[in-house]
Amino acid sequence: MSKFEDRIAHQVQAARGNAKKYLGRAVGNRRLESEGRREQASGNVKRAADKLRDAFKR
Repeated sequence: MSKFEDRIAHQVQAARGNAKKYLGRAVGNRRLESEGRREQASGNVKRAADKLRDAFKR
């Protein structure tokens, strides 16, 4: 994958996790809510790593 595709994939992962989190909260499914939180956090960490990597390349 290219750098651009990775960034999009990480952003999509964070958004998908956010959707799962709110869906789980809406239907009262704690497992889905926690899974969404984990997925969102993972996507956010990967996005932060991308930004950090770019900062040191410049």
